[in-house]
Amino acid sequence: MHLQLPSFAATLTYDTLRFGEFEDFPETSEPVWILGKQYNALTEKDDILSDVTSRLWFTYRKNFPPIGGTGPTSDTGWGCMLRCGQMILGEALMCRHLGRDWRWAKGHKQREEYISILNAFIDKKDSYYSIHQIAQMGVGEGKPIGQWYGPNTVAQVLKKLAMFDTWSRLVVHVAMDNTVVIEEIKRLCMPWLDVAGACGGSEGMGELNGCLEGACALAEEETALWKPLVLLIPLRLGLTDINEAYIETLKQCFMLPQSLGVIGGKPNSAHYFIGYVGEELIYLDPHTTQPAVEPCEDGQVPDETYHCQHPPCRMHICELDPSIAAGFFCRTEDEFDDWCMRIRRLSCNKWGLPMFELVDSQPSHMVSVDALNLTPDFSDSDRLERFFDSEDEEFEILSLREA
Repeated sequence: MHLQLPSFAATLTYDTLRFGEFEDFPETSEPVWILGKQYNALTEKDDILSDVTSRLWFTYRKNFPPIGGTGPTSDTGWGCMLRCGQMILGEALMCRHLGRDWRWAKGHKQREEYISILNAFIDKKDSYYSIHQIAQMGVGEGKPIGQWYGPNTVAQVLKKLAMFDTWSRLVVHVAMDNTVVIEEIKRLCMPWLDVAGACGGSEGMGELNGCLEGACALAEEETALWKPLVLLIPLRLGLTDINEAYIETLKQCFMLPQSLGVIGGKPNSAHYFIGYVGEELIYLDPHTTQPAVEPCEDGQVPDETYHCQHPPCRMHICELDPSIAAGFFCRTEDEFDDWCMRIRRLSCNKWGLPMFELVDSQPSHMVSVDALNLTPDFSDSDRLERFFDSEDEEFEILSLREA
């Protein structure tokens, strides 16, 4: 299949101009929020920049092995949302294995867990979350290699790829129809609940443990009390522009300790949003083409190009395209319960509309996406588009109702 990709010369000009436009962080007394952490821009600027620099920064790359063996060797011009998907999942892996307070230091020998995370994103076919894996899994979702993704599509692809990551053992759940179902998530993150039901587990955990040793036994890793959760919520917060009624609620999402940020941006130009200050969103921009990186023989990865070492980009929140996906990470059940409590508290506020609904059990009108058995040769393209293509504007538009 021949792919018509944008000329590299045009991209070089774009990248060069972008690098000349970075502004220093603003001197302001307004609080700065970065993925659940609050900073003072007047007294903690170095801490802000250290936090931003420590996030994984995935950009366009060139000269990597051809995708699919004969496909493109660069994702310049089409891979920005795929790179944003890598960034939001990379943040989840960092929280999972290193903790939110981990900081990157240039030139220092890095922890083994960090190297393992980075290797999962190296641009080659056998890395769990490489551009190769994302692009080829996208073919099964109706997206040819080289075609631009929307936030919903990349969320669905990441969900499928995470199933093969036996080291991290994440549950990636994509909440559809603007609804987060607590019961559904707890069953995904605590598989032993279903075993308890199948084995008559209402008699207590003692009965469950005895049953697990028998016919209903699960593999050891399946009996963990809680599998770490990556919750991705695709949303459409307006028609062509973001509805201002959601702006304060969106800001509040960056204040939650479970925040993984937001992927979105503008049509055909995706960004990874990690926080805000005043009326400006703070984001990492993937639109810089860098050479592909090869791991060293000792397994170490030259990692300086995977961290943004200049002040982060900012844009006015009203410029945000209404099609986004918000992400959250809950390492434990207690963290998920805390997230639910905070979301319910937010929904009671009168200064903004809730972006999504949180319910205890699945409403009767909803159909589980998993139940549709969507596979690469799934024939009902209309249903496939309904569930996977946010960029085709198939979302239910959130109504202006009272919170």
